[in-house]
Amino acid sequence: PNLNQLAAEGIRFTDFYSAAPVCSPSRVGLMTGRSPNRAGVFDWIPEGNSPKPDARDQVHMRDSEVTIPKLLKQAGYATAMAGKWHCNSKFNSPEQPQPGDAGFDHWLATQNNASPTHANPNNFVRNGEAVGAMAGYSCQLVAREGIDWISGHVRKNPDQPFFFYMAFHEPHEPIASPEDIVMTYRSVAKTEEEATFFANVENMDNAVGKVLKTLKDLSIDKNTLVVFTSDNGPETLNRYPSAKFSWGRPDPLRGMKLWTTEAGFRVAGIMRWPERIKAGQTIHHAVSSLDFLPTFCELAGTKPPRSLELDGASFLPVLQNKPVKRSKPLVWAYYNAINDHRVAMRSGPYKVLARLDLPKMQNVYSGNIEQVRQARLTDLEIYNLEKDIKEANNLSPTNGKLLKTLTTELDRYYGELLQGSHIWTAEPAK
Repeated sequence: PNLNQLAAEGIRFTDFYSAAPVCSPSRVGLMTGRSPNRAGVFDWIPEGNSPKPDARDQVHMRDSEVTIPKLLKQAGYATAMAGKWHCNSKFNSPEQPQPGDAGFDHWLATQNNASPTHANPNNFVRNGEAVGAMAGYSCQLVAREGIDWISGHVRKNPDQPFFFYMAFHEPHEPIASPEDIVMTYRSVAKTEEEATFFANVENMDNAVGKVLKTLKDLSIDKNTLVVFTSDNGPETLNRYPSAKFSWGRPDPLRGMKLWTTEAGFRVAGIMRWPERIKAGQTIHHAVSSLDFLPTFCELAGTKPPRSLELDGASFLPVLQNKPVKRSKPLVWAYYNAINDHRVAMRSGPYKVLARLDLPKMQNVYSGNIEQVRQARLTDLEIYNLEKDIKEANNLSPTNGKLLKTLTTELDRYYGELLQGSHIWTAEPAK
């Protein structure tokens, strides 16, 4: 009910996109306003220090990346985050930058998922210090950290604006949910696991409600922009045998998490800002998490460095129900996609999918970059998403002119993205 209320009091976006169809690159894209490929984050980041042949152990969001909290701090904002970080492999280690290095004054985070489950997690780190076992469920702990920090900040510095990034783990596996909520779903769920999944979503929704209540109690809800979204599309039961709790449903979209079809990265998008946003709107213009950085900078009265190659654009025109003024289309290149089409583009109403003659790759590094550069885009599929949200009617065979135009556009912008991607160097074998 809390997310429904949030949408009713603001804008619900039907065409909202994450920066990638999987967690780590999506979060890096959100933080930087740039395709995660530019940061060298091509897939989810496993935790670990041991060298890997494909240099995957080196992958992280480098200190040189310009982030939302860094820019907002320059504009006078206080910054904090709580929840899932997943922007490095060496978490809470001096070997790689941590959330504080990315611009957060205060942080409570995990490298990836709450462990061992959402219940009583023991892997949170606060400002560089391991917290140990915490009593409660992850989403409630993350919300409590946000509530305490926001409340304290408003009391101490009522005139200083703030930015808080709240990254819930739920409903990602390994899932655990409060028994009293699970009980309410047993009569409608097909299995105990499905009831647990439904309860997991509700528990997260309850956490959102507590945060919204805090903003109201502090009398700052009217002039606080609240954004809710996700890092990728739903996990389903179809991917691997142990995914017993992954009851996400992509319908009517095609695919799922890890696909470059719409279900991979068309995600929830809700914004509420009572002083600036008219309530009850549904907007169909394409907006991306890549747009957060330029938008938040504009709202804060600051600008990203001119030399910064952004892939997002300010979505402020959307608040007046006008399309985002983009200088380039949205392009995704996910080399480990489950489906055959590794590259996708959203240009106006059209979605383009293209194959690359490459094996699946979890990282792009010195050992395979030439292979990636030599691969050509082939077998383009084109869908008009305004008429065909299911991506069922491929226009490529019947519209040669459109195919030629979009092929030229995709060749250009995928080529530019590949050229601008950060490439890791594998360590020599010892």
